[in-house]
Amino acid sequence: QVQLVESGGGWVQPGGSLRLSCVVSGTIRNILAMGWFRQAPGKQREFVAQISSVGVSTYAGSVRGRFTISKDSAKNTVLPMNSLKPEDTAVYYCNYRTYANEFWGQGAQVTVSS
Repeated sequence: QVQLVESGGGWVQPGGSLRLSCVVSGTIRNILAMGWFRQAPGKQREFVAQISSVGVSTYAGSVRGRFTISKDSAKNTVLPMNSLKPEDTAVYYCNYRTYANEFWGQGAQVTVSS
C-alpha cells in the first residue's frame, strides 16, 4: 500500500522559510509527476509546484522564484519555501500521479503570520 507522508510544516513569520518533505512508503511505478498542492481556509485546493519524472519543474505564478521543488532517487520530494507571505498560509498536500493512479498525502499545515 502506497503512503505519502509530508513533514516540515509549521509557523513562520513573513519573510521566513520552511522546507516541506514528502516521503513515499510502498512501491510506486511509472510516476508521471510529483507535486504539491495547497488549500487555504474557505478556498479550493490549488496547484503549487510539480516536477516530472524527467526532472522538468513547473510552478504556480504566485510561488515562482520563492519555492523550489526537487526529487531524489528514492522518489521523495522536497519543497523549500522562501520569502513566505501570509497568503501562503494553507494546508500543503503532496501529490503523485502515475499512468493509472493518483496519490495524496495527509497534508501539512503552513502558517505565515507575525
